[in-house]
Amino acid sequence: MAMDSLPSGNLSGIQKDELMEQVQQQIAVANAQELLTKMTEKCFKKCIQKPGTSLDSSEQKCVAMCMDRYMDAWNLVSKAYSNRLQRERNRL
Repeated sequence: MAMDSLPSGNLSGIQKDELMEQVQQQIAVANAQELLTKMTEKCFKKCIQKPGTSLDSSEQKCVAMCMDRYMDAWNLVSKAYSNRLQRERNRL
């Protein structure tokens, strides 16, 4: 549904809240998909030198460590971003 087709002027407070909740859920799904895609690309490039039909143990360890580090970094950035948003909201 296109944003310009939404009758925003006619929405009640509850409907606006529900709409915002839906948008936030869609953004969360999109962020999770982007995280998975980027993590897969970066860790594959870093760890898999010669793609084959299976991963050897060193490749498996590398991928696991890479994904752990990537998730830690993502969570750190997300937490910092959330904290900044919260501070900005508190100033308003």
